[in-house]
Amino acid sequence: MGSEGEEQETPLTRRSGDPVETFKRTGTVWTAIAHIITGVIGAGVLSLAWSTAQLGWVAGPLTMVVFAATTVFSASLLSDCYKSPNPEFGPTRNRSYMEAVQFYLGDKSRRICGLFVQESLYGGGIAYTITAAISARAIRKSDCYHKEGHDAPCNYGYILYMLLFGGVQIIVSQIPDFHNMAWLSVLSTVMSFSYSFIGLGLGIAKVIENGQLKGSIGGVPKETIPAKLWLVFQALGDIVFSYPYSIILLEIQDTLKSPPPENQNMKKASMAAMFIATFFYLFCGCFGYAAFGSDTPGNLFNGIWIL
Repeated sequence: MGSEGEEQETPLTRRSGDPVETFKRTGTVWTAIAHIITGVIGAGVLSLAWSTAQLGWVAGPLTMVVFAATTVFSASLLSDCYKSPNPEFGPTRNRSYMEAVQFYLGDKSRRICGLFVQESLYGGGIAYTITAAISARAIRKSDCYHKEGHDAPCNYGYILYMLLFGGVQIIVSQIPDFHNMAWLSVLSTVMSFSYSFIGLGLGIAKVIENGQLKGSIGGVPKETIPAKLWLVFQALGDIVFSYPYSIILLEIQDTLKSPPPENQNMKKASMAAMFIATFFYLFCGCFGYAAFGSDTPGNLFNGIWIL
């Protein structure tokens, strides 16, 4: 997270064996919102139009609102775990999700939870690599169609873009203290808003071109119930993947200054960030579905070449 900090801690506020900290926490609600948006509004927003198409006009938007409310509620509970035994005065700090699990549930639970955390990070890394490759391919394909016409054989693979994305990640991960660069979250937030606006603009432009709102209450029709259920569960998984940030919540909270108590600022930041995220999710998902109907692509950027 960013390099925000607070006054030096006394030995009473440190757990046994922790090094004495020399930095100051200066984080605010605004910096916390930037960190949350960086972690939440990812490439998953580009698949929400497809998810809405599978669920339909009622269940799609309603599911996003329900998961947003659930995330806010869970974030509120977790933010009270930062300091213990008192959530406002401590004195013990749990600076990460794993520290909180170990403090409240013990070392055995921490090890078991660690397996799921690593699996989640591993799966997230794969998802972002694939999505980045698909998006890059869609942009190149769109450029080809606009230059050569829609009948041109604009066929490109994914492997090259996956390798390039992975190479960049390996290089960037070697930068010392990379996670403590405050400007990084600001830059990432700008990027998140950028492709969210691109996806939203794409949907609006296509709706205007069509002159109508496509889609139905039941979503994309399927011949069999199992086939429909499979796609519905996939859509729910995509929406769930787009919201939670519990793994990094306490690390974000550890950047906040006090007073006021960190848990109060974190709750405010979570509420604001979820409102912003849900706004983009609803508009990207709904306008994407309204634009393409049953033909809504899995990645909204794949619809660029249609324009």
